[in-house]
Amino acid sequence: MEIPYIVEPRKDTGLNNSKIAIWLFLASEVMLFGGLFSGYVFLRIYADYPWPERTLPVLPGLINTFVLIGSSITVVFAWVALKLREWRKFQIYMSITLICAALFMVLKGVEYNAKFGHQAIRLDDYTVIEGHAYPQEEGGDKKITKNLNIQAEQIQIDLKRVDDKYYETMGAQYGEHFVLAEDLTLNSKTKYEKGTAISKELIDAAKKDFIDALANNSNVNIAVARQASKDAGNQPELDGKRYYDKDRKDFIAKRTKELKAEQEDNYQNITPALTFIAKEGAVDISVNPRWGKLSNPKEGEKGTLKLKDETLISGTTADSSITMRVDGIDFRHTVMKAVEKGIDPEAAINNSWLLKDQSMKLIWDKHLVFVDKLQNYLDEHDKEPTDLDLYRITWQEIAGLMDKDIEDLEKMDHHEIAALFPGDIEGFAGANHTRVHYPKINVPREQVRFEAVFSPRWNTYYATYFTITGLHGLHVIGGAIVLGYYLFFGRKMYDANPEWLANRVEVGGLFWHFVDLVWIFLFPILYLM
Repeated sequence: MEIPYIVEPRKDTGLNNSKIAIWLFLASEVMLFGGLFSGYVFLRIYADYPWPERTLPVLPGLINTFVLIGSSITVVFAWVALKLREWRKFQIYMSITLICAALFMVLKGVEYNAKFGHQAIRLDDYTVIEGHAYPQEEGGDKKITKNLNIQAEQIQIDLKRVDDKYYETMGAQYGEHFVLAEDLTLNSKTKYEKGTAISKELIDAAKKDFIDALANNSNVNIAVARQASKDAGNQPELDGKRYYDKDRKDFIAKRTKELKAEQEDNYQNITPALTFIAKEGAVDISVNPRWGKLSNPKEGEKGTLKLKDETLISGTTADSSITMRVDGIDFRHTVMKAVEKGIDPEAAINNSWLLKDQSMKLIWDKHLVFVDKLQNYLDEHDKEPTDLDLYRITWQEIAGLMDKDIEDLEKMDHHEIAALFPGDIEGFAGANHTRVHYPKINVPREQVRFEAVFSPRWNTYYATYFTITGLHGLHVIGGAIVLGYYLFFGRKMYDANPEWLANRVEVGGLFWHFVDLVWIFLFPILYLM
């Protein structure tokens, strides 16, 4: 049986099945992206921290806007070519559409890569430092942040949570340096004497024994509870009383205690954790900062490093500072917190730990000169500088003013200083550290409130940015796959019924126009505002 209205339209609606289906699908897509955009607006309005503004590179987003607009035009040309029965032109225009889709994703990948390679630190006073962090100096670790380091004297492994991945990664650091703090006898009668070196086999054996003991004791407790309840049911004085009656509860509790005493030999010992001590002195342990947290990050003081699998490493905190090339400074959050506490914003900035570093203080002093010139310019036009102008120092400003003395800047006007800033082409996806030698700073771990790359982990803005642009990118990939199918496998359909293929391409084109429309809304909201 042939399904009607696959090619020819219905007389009452003038639409075929696929066109009705795509409009229904696009209606659901409008609700999806409408909800995301609305959520973004409300998050921005009610944010409890200064919302990032103009932090994304405009040029890649602008190019991608024109790329998608161009691809929307070529997909229409491809559809028209099919209507005119010009297969070769259809191939050309559809190929251009797919090339545009690939270019869009490449530019988006460049932008994402720049974000994942860019470091941000929020200090204790809420000052934000941006830049590129140096890798771990020892061990060839290629992580972009310096690890959490501790001179370990003891390791306690929680058998309830221990994760094989952590041990497999860090086992080389444990090596033969840590041994059992006391004798260990498992329920299987396997014995490990005090001083036995830490090993994966020992931990696996103890973990299996722990799980087996829990399961055994649980089964014994279930049997005891059932027997106590059954005995309660055989008591005439408790006949007719419900489970919540005090007499029945008291009897069951007493009987349960008696039965547990009778079953004492059937219970197994539970060892919830293993404790290992350093065999000789302290051992240097280095951990990815995503894996744990230092209880006392100050170098030279006693503390613990707790991993996400509850492994507890005790000892003396070693140097865990973050060394980075600074290409951005943001005092807006510092100012906001100062105002909330009734503190003078300028005093809060001047008291910031960051400005104790002379190179950072010089950057701030140059920024003050720039702000003064900007203020004079805005006064002439009856305008006021924004918090972004006053308290955020961008990579363009740092790069442009790096080789200028304050005395030189004071002789210039606003336009002359702004002309020193590099343009968007030089910083296509952000600060270019291969061309500019940005100032270096070493941030002690105790000054760090939070640190991350510019990923969803950093703040709500980037979480929203990656969610919306990532979902949009999946739509681009999905649409390109469908259009590519028509290009590479549509010849048979074209020879059998060219109008059928034209209808399919039209439906695919409608989806592609929607993808383009979403980006036209997304670009100004995320990149320009």
